[in-house]
Amino acid sequence: MALATTGFSTYVWNNQLKSAVLLAGFPFLLVLMVAGFFFLLDLLTQPAGLTSTQHALQAAADSSVHYGPYAVLAAAIWFVIAYFFHGSMMRAATGSHPITREQMPRIYNMLENLCISRGLTMPQFEIIDSPALNAFATGIDEKSYKIVLTRGIIDSLSDDELEGVIGHELTHIINRDCRLLIISVIFVGMISFFCQMLFRFIIHGGSPNYYARSNNRDRDSRGAFVMMLVALLILAVGYVFAIAIRFALSRRREFLADAGSVELTKNPEAMMRALLRISGKDTVQGMPDEVQQMCIENSHNFMGIFATHPPIEARIDAISRTTGAPVPTPGVSLRRAPSKPWGDGRPPPAPPPGLDSGGGPWGQRL
Repeated sequence: MALATTGFSTYVWNNQLKSAVLLAGFPFLLVLMVAGFFFLLDLLTQPAGLTSTQHALQAAADSSVHYGPYAVLAAAIWFVIAYFFHGSMMRAATGSHPITREQMPRIYNMLENLCISRGLTMPQFEIIDSPALNAFATGIDEKSYKIVLTRGIIDSLSDDELEGVIGHELTHIINRDCRLLIISVIFVGMISFFCQMLFRFIIHGGSPNYYARSNNRDRDSRGAFVMMLVALLILAVGYVFAIAIRFALSRRREFLADAGSVELTKNPEAMMRALLRISGKDTVQGMPDEVQQMCIENSHNFMGIFATHPPIEARIDAISRTTGAPVPTPGVSLRRAPSKPWGDGRPPPAPPPGLDSGGGPWGQRL
């Protein structure tokens, strides 16, 4: 599945441009949400019969000038924190831990061969103690790039299949997909943080004065209720917009990463077999949706409607049609998942005599 170098270069350039647009757009969206909040609030709290859109627009403009710099400052602080601590944040969200070459020479040797073929700096590996079959790449520069694998995918795939998965994630790094997705995850987190802060302001800063006269108390109560409704509406729109960005970034990149893996490994059949094994076994318990969308497969649909990944069948069909390789037909028995979590940080035991290194300790390969 050979892809033109210019095609990859254009895709990488587009991802760089999208990252810059997202970085510039996040503070703007926050300011827009602030303006929308005060616009609706002014419109709904004006005296009956005196509703003025122009007055509401002026209130929105004044609030943007007054509160806009705080929104931009909050966005800048959030990005600085995420830039320096995104690795720790991802570990906390997924429960992953680093693995050295001495602990897992098998996967490091595969990655080294692929990186040498393209003259790339080697990312590091991290492992998630889960029997699920999944993987993702993370990081924003050469110093922070990592490929994260579940224990299940390491134990369950043969060497050539696992090399295909590693090639898939390495292609995400080459294409700067992981950087773009990290920015999108940061964006969703920022919106969530902003939602919480505004909600607290409504609860504490906009609460009614219970020592006032009853008619004033009623007016204050109605005002607080209107503020809450308006805030929830604005925040819902902002959050849905953030989710829409995630979906827009997620689907095409998986086809290109599959293609890049086949180009790196020269083994389309192994990539198709890997996808067949992963299908239906990808869910990592406790992994946030924002991270799950970065994985090689995400069978979970948002509200049962929107899929962040194309179907496995479509991806296998694309590889088969493009390379001319027939779709593999695996046997009935697939390698079973590990019997217990890998909680002590040790690598799995060596395969028994007579099994090759790709067979793994829980069964033979197809």
